Amino acid sequence: MEQRLSLVTLGVSDLGRARRFYEALGWRTGAGPDDDVVFFRAGGTVLALWGRGELAEDSGVEDGGGWGGVTLAHNVRSPEEVDAVIAEAERAGATITRPPQPAFWGGYTGVFTDPDGHAWEVAHNPHWELAADGSVVLPA
Repeated sequence: MEQRLSLVTLGVSDLGRARRFYEALGWRTGAGPDDDVVFFRAGGTVLALWGRGELAEDSGVEDGGGWGGVTLAHNVRSPEEVDAVIAEAERAGATITRPPQPAFWGGYTGVFTDPDGHAWEVAHNPHWELAADGSVVLPA
């Protein structure tokens, strides 16, 4: 298996609401209004939104509800950009679960949840470089 991630699918309770939330953050999709899955390009990865029940059935798992033990992350180039993205998410309808603040490891981060409770950390890590396309360049 190659070391890469191609797609992340978030199970959502209301596809239209979830789509409107991500579009309010400025994300663009080519999905039609009646499509049952919505795909967004996210750098070299794709973020998909699909009904939670359908995703659980397709994955062969039981949907126990609640947090699934996963936090998504969006790295940015400065602490000011963390503040701006968290504010943008709140305007779009996110719940801020951890306001932006200095992190114990020397960075600056905040966390919001989307309308379905999916956690997103917005982080500035001064120890990592971001390429022009926004991808993370890990130190050697």
